[in-house]
Amino acid sequence: MDSVTSATTTATTATAAAETKTGNAAISSDFETFLKMLTVQMTNQDPLNPIESSDYAVQLATFSGVEQQVQTNDLLKTLTETLGGAGLSQYGDWVGMEGRAKVPAVFDGSPITVLPKPSTEADAAQLVVRDANGTEVQRQSIGTSAAAIEWTGTGVNGAALAEGTYSFVVESFLDGARIAESAAEVYVPITEVRSDASGVTLVFEGGGEASASSVSALRQP
Repeated sequence: MDSVTSATTTATTATAAAETKTGNAAISSDFETFLKMLTVQMTNQDPLNPIESSDYAVQLATFSGVEQQVQTNDLLKTLTETLGGAGLSQYGDWVGMEGRAKVPAVFDGSPITVLPKPSTEADAAQLVVRDANGTEVQRQSIGTSAAAIEWTGTGVNGAALAEGTYSFVVESFLDGARIAESAAEVYVPITEVRSDASGVTLVFEGGGEASASSVSALRQP
């Protein structure tokens, strides 16, 4: 994984540098064109009504400002792409580990660790389990603590559920009325790390995705 992420970072940096070089070449070409046009303008000006030197200064200042802005944008783009590659290297070691996040989990017959977080105002709470189609397959009272639960994959009638992807939601109640609903965190294997303009995204077993910053814990499987 280290060699792969290193190669990815190097390739990203090289690509960004090449694009910056191309952008600088374009700016140089545009500046030469501007000077040629300015020379033609000076050559063909009316001798009886010559262009003021201040007008030339304004034109040069305007072009210089645009040139600097383009260069700044290129540098920012290069920096962003370089940092994105660094992000992949930083999180590459997470692949293969179990991340704790609010994503669906794949049930293969082994218990799934669920970490509910009921509302602090609740006097009762329930864990609701839904399958990949969004159908509720189990509901159980869990109290109001945030203690971890080992979900063993039983349905509403106590029978074992089929293997597949399941999501977990905590419903909080006060005086019998539901006051909050939130996704529960689960430990799920991380299978991929992606980097784009929005930041680093982790892909989990089963296809769930979450930002790296939203993962609250890691553990070895």
